[in-house]
Amino acid sequence: MNAEELETIGDRITDRACGDEQIEAVLAWSRDAEVRVHQGEVEHYVDATSVGVGVRVVRHGRQGLSWTGLLDDDALSQCIDDARDNAEFGSHDEHVGLAEPDGVAVSEVDLYDPRIESVTAEQRISLAAELERILLAADDRMVGVESADYADSRSVMSIVTTTGIRRSSVESSAYLGTWALAAEDDDVTTGFGYSVGRSAELLDPGSAAAEAVERCVAAFGARKVAGGRATVILDPYVTSQFLGAVAELLSGEAAVRGRSPFARRLGEPVAAPSVTLYDDPLDPLAPTASDVDGEGLACRRVPLISGGSLEGFLHNAYTARVAGVVSTGSASRPTHRSGPGVGPRSLRLAPGDGDLSDVLGRVGEGILVREVSGMHSGVNPISGDLSVGIEGRIVRGGAPSQPIREMTIASTIPRMLLDVVDIGADLTRFPWESAGVTLAIADVTVSGT
Repeated sequence: MNAEELETIGDRITDRACGDEQIEAVLAWSRDAEVRVHQGEVEHYVDATSVGVGVRVVRHGRQGLSWTGLLDDDALSQCIDDARDNAEFGSHDEHVGLAEPDGVAVSEVDLYDPRIESVTAEQRISLAAELERILLAADDRMVGVESADYADSRSVMSIVTTTGIRRSSVESSAYLGTWALAAEDDDVTTGFGYSVGRSAELLDPGSAAAEAVERCVAAFGARKVAGGRATVILDPYVTSQFLGAVAELLSGEAAVRGRSPFARRLGEPVAAPSVTLYDDPLDPLAPTASDVDGEGLACRRVPLISGGSLEGFLHNAYTARVAGVVSTGSASRPTHRSGPGVGPRSLRLAPGDGDLSDVLGRVGEGILVREVSGMHSGVNPISGDLSVGIEGRIVRGGAPSQPIREMTIASTIPRMLLDVVDIGADLTRFPWESAGVTLAIADVTVSGT
C-alpha cells in the first residue's frame, strides 16, 4: 500500500468523530524479510507483509486506544468504538490531547531506496552466506558463526488526526550482521560485525566480517586486573550505548515527572564545555532517521546540551504541554498499537578531533572499553547512577595492551558528562537511535581483582 491509500483510510476514521472528541488514526504497512544462514544452509527465511490501524480517542480529558489488523468498515467502526470505551475508563488528565500543527514544514530526507523493491530471495541468502564464508576464511582461529543474518524492510506510516495533521513517512532499510566465535587454545571469544543501508546493494559483507574477526581476536588472553580510578575510553560502539542511557535522562517524560537528575536544570552546566549533544533525525545516513515523528509532526534537530550547558529536553505533545513548552517533534511510536512515547531518532555528540588511536595517544593511560553488559539495567533512571560490566584493554603509552574482561566501571551519568576529557571525530552510526564517537572520561571507578 502507499501513503495516499493509508491517508484515505485515516480520513474515513477521523470523519467519524463525534462532538468535541479528538481522533487520531495511525496506519502502518510494511513488508519485512529475514534470513539466517548457518554452515552455508538457510536456517530461517521469512518474507511477510503486515498492515494495521491504531486509533486514539481523546474526550473530556481522557484517552483510549485500540487497534486492528483489518481495514474493512466494520473492523474500523469496532476499533473506534473500542477506543471510545477505553477512554471512558481512562484516568483524567488535563494535559491529554492530540498533537496540533505547529507550522514546521516536513524536511525532504531521502529515507527510501526504490531498489529495495527488487531485492530477491537469492540476493538475501547470498549476502548472508557470503558474510559467513568471508568470516570463517579470514583467520584460522575463527571456529564458528552463531548467526549470519540479513534483514530488509520497506514501510509506510501515516497519521491523520481531527486536529489537522495528515502526514506520512516512507522508509526502507537493509541490515547484514553476525556474531562469531574464535578459539585459541582454551580461550574462546565472541565478536560482532554489521553493515546497514537503505537497500541490499549498499551492504558490505567484507567490512561486517572484518569487524567481527577483529573483535574476536583482540579479546584473546583477556583477564581481570587490579581496580582503582582511571580514565576510561569508550569506543564508538560503547559511546552509542552510553548516549542511549543519557537520552533517557533527557526525555521530557522523565523531566516532567521529576525522575531525571537534570530536571529543573535548564541553562546550567551539566557537562564538560567540550560536550555538545543533539538529536538529528534528519540525517539520511542514520538508519533510524525520520522526517515525521510518532504524532505526525515534522522531525527537526533538537539541541540538548550545548557547550556543556543543558539546553533542552526531548518532548512529545503531552510532555510539552505539561512543561509549558512546545513539542520538539520527538514523539516515538514503536508500532501502531502503542501510544506516543518520547525518544531520540539519531542522537550524537558534536565531534572532536581524530580517531580512536589519536584519542588514546592524547590520554596516554587508562582503560579502553569495547563491550559493556547491563547498560540499561545498570543505570538508575532517577539518580543516573551507573554500574556496568566491561570488556576491553588496558591502555599504556597511548596504545592498547593487555585485554581485560569481567571488570566493572561505576560512576554516575551526570559525573561522567562533567568529566569528559576528550572526544574523537570518528562518528559511527549504528542500527539504533544513537551514534558514537571515541569518548574519554576521567576519574571513573574500575573494579576487578
